[in-house]
Amino acid sequence: METLAGLTVQEFEELCAADDLERWRARPILQWIHRRGATSFEGMTDLSKETRAALAAKHRIFSTTVRERRASPDGTTKLLIGLEDGDVVETVLIPEADRRTICISTQVGCPVRCRFCASGLNGLRRNLGAAEIAEQVLHVKRELEPHLTSVVVMGIGEPLLNYANLTKALRIMKASWGMGIGYNRITLSTVGVLDKIDRLVEDGVTPNLAISLHAPNDEIRREIVPTMAKVRVIDLIKAGRAYKEATRKNVTFEYVLLDGVNDDRKHALELGKKVRGTKMKVNVIPYNRVEETGFRAPSKERLDRFVEALGGCGVPIMVRKQKGDEVSAACGQLRARWTEPVPTEHA
Repeated sequence: METLAGLTVQEFEELCAADDLERWRARPILQWIHRRGATSFEGMTDLSKETRAALAAKHRIFSTTVRERRASPDGTTKLLIGLEDGDVVETVLIPEADRRTICISTQVGCPVRCRFCASGLNGLRRNLGAAEIAEQVLHVKRELEPHLTSVVVMGIGEPLLNYANLTKALRIMKASWGMGIGYNRITLSTVGVLDKIDRLVEDGVTPNLAISLHAPNDEIRREIVPTMAKVRVIDLIKAGRAYKEATRKNVTFEYVLLDGVNDDRKHALELGKKVRGTKMKVNVIPYNRVEETGFRAPSKERLDRFVEALGGCGVPIMVRKQKGDEVSAACGQLRARWTEPVPTEHA
């Protein structure tokens, strides 16, 4: 059976024709799914009973399910998304003032294995399909928040290492027959798969871009992201600049601050020297605790000193607010499994 949430209108038109159903029906049926929140064909009341029965016999709308949810006191809500093969991923809704942002995953596990991040602790299990990526947004819209303001592709996985399924899902999100979420409302986070950044431009799939630096120089970056040892910091900055010039989209550099590793004033000055003049913002992210990694967040004094030094170089800065830490939903804490708190034994 086909999963309709992951089809383009052209693909569904071909299936309709093969099923002796008028091709023009593909577009309104997909709009029922992506715009009107239909979870079954029975709810598509402008179709005849015969048509609904014929569709239900051959097709499914979703391949994934919401297995559990967990809410933080700050309003951040994490969904455990069950996949058909028994694997799971996590998806997060982040409310702030009048914004409603969803953070979605693209892989089960992650092959990059940044040393501070929970997502790659067990490596990569598999890529998500386009439907499994798109359905995360639909589940959140149906269960938590119908009026999303933005999508960030910053959950589990390195998006650009699942390029074909990622870009198909983003096209579905943007399409008029799909969710209608423009690329200017989508931000893609990457550790720096340079050839795929260029390919986004070539293919016309151009969300805002967040490039994970995490270090002011190659030596420290190799320590933090050893699997990307061949990618130089200066090349990441050049790639960001080229993408911004080609697309006129927002490009930011993400920098997770690790106590005693990359948070010294000299690191800020070194980074500032390389980034200043690019008109690109650095998103400073104080480390969120992951027990297995052994890293610590910097003190407020070290954070303030780093930000002051970097800002003194003329670099625009944003410091990421910590949201969702109470339910392990903050940056770097998502996993390809549900983590329950260890029960406390009482005498």
